Amino acid sequence: MSTKILSKSEGFYDVYDRRPGTDKDTTHYCPGCGHGILHKLIAEALTDFGVKDNAIIISPVGCSVFAYYYFSAGNLQAAHGRAPAVATGVKRSLPESIVISYQGDGDLAAIGGNEILHAANRGEAISVFFVNNAIYGMTGGQMAPTTLIGQKTTTTPYGRTVANEGYPIKMSEIIASLTAPVYVERVMMADTKSISNTRRAVRKAIKNQVEKKGFSFVEVLSTCPTGWKMTAPQAEEWIKTTLAQHFPLGVLKDISGDVEPLNLDHHLLPTDRIGKAINLPEADADQPKFVIPDTVNEEIKISGFGGQGVLSLGVWLSEFGMREGLNVSWIPSYGPEMRGGTAHCHVKLANRPIGSPLVVHPTILVATNRPSLEKFEKEVIPGGKIFWDNSLMDITPSRTDIIRYPVPATEIANQLGNTKTANVVMLGVITGVSEFLDENIVRRTLPQIFKKKHLLDINMQAFNKGLEVAASLKRIA
Repeated sequence: MSTKILSKSEGFYDVYDRRPGTDKDTTHYCPGCGHGILHKLIAEALTDFGVKDNAIIISPVGCSVFAYYYFSAGNLQAAHGRAPAVATGVKRSLPESIVISYQGDGDLAAIGGNEILHAANRGEAISVFFVNNAIYGMTGGQMAPTTLIGQKTTTTPYGRTVANEGYPIKMSEIIASLTAPVYVERVMMADTKSISNTRRAVRKAIKNQVEKKGFSFVEVLSTCPTGWKMTAPQAEEWIKTTLAQHFPLGVLKDISGDVEPLNLDHHLLPTDRIGKAINLPEADADQPKFVIPDTVNEEIKISGFGGQGVLSLGVWLSEFGMREGLNVSWIPSYGPEMRGGTAHCHVKLANRPIGSPLVVHPTILVATNRPSLEKFEKEVIPGGKIFWDNSLMDITPSRTDIIRYPVPATEIANQLGNTKTANVVMLGVITGVSEFLDENIVRRTLPQIFKKKHLLDINMQAFNKGLEVAASLKRIA
């Protein structure tokens, strides 16, 4: 007797490690929200067409800005309304990729109206999924360009009026009136039948791109029970009885069967000519004193308070890695405060291409304050390394399956007369115990970082002190 086991699409991650908090199995969307359903349809189509590993989803500001938590595909976040512009650049530079612009009505039809019109008018070979729930869902239910006449929102408490706010914008009709788009359809997700129809439209829009047919646009009327202050069943009924009456369903344009595949060939400069073409300064390659291992794949998280130099330390590590011929990435994450707020950065150094700059499970954690150690210790891989400033905290890592390096970085920096050099002390320790940083390259690069002699002198002292600490730590180990 055979048993069919149902599971989520391979287009999703098994566990949503990128989602903050303890819940790694469900999405952040509200109960009854349509985004989760549409995500499933897109993930299924990408998997069935065999293109999920070649797909890049552009998610701008909106409820779906965190789509990268869930899709096992490439992702770029875009500024509010700018997804079509970003998608244009991605598709033109990577023409064999499948590029999806996933946007809400407050994004696409308002601040992004110019971008979507011109991307459609150019006939960019992308697939656009436009989620229309008639409000700004993420920010509390304000009036959107698609809000209906008479509909009450937080910014139209007495209902939208023609005299004051004008008419709802019908984006599908506008897009369909242009010459270049090959496929434009409006669908809804309100019951099993309509979801099945949406599935068909999603697959067609993606298949058009697989076949290089041109610009496809699918508008999806979707529920927002929270923003509408309804139950999920009430929201589904409102789509059928009200929203779909103003935004008629159906295919508004389909010439995909009549057009020839686009020629998406592009011409890239040879790698050795790119620097000169964009006026990058040239430098002689550094020669490491030792052979860099072929298996370098370091994922580093550096965390502390703003003003402790944690972001700078990450930039330096990336610079040293580049000079060693490694692939590198660095992205910051910090609070609004200039000093004293939380700050951390993600650094990757690898011999292989880096697919995403985000560090989820670091091989190395550098913690310069107690909150950072408490927050990120659990994320370090077994066998990973933790460097922490033990002159600023009275706790130690609790795990026994990692390698621990206590570094009195701030204490040493104070002894040198400049607390700000604590991050350079930490750099010296990391250099001294690692197999991927060359001391020679670090020494040759530091004068380019600290160009003023008095700054260079004290930071070189801090670096040397860090190396001394590393030597003692290695002896202890």
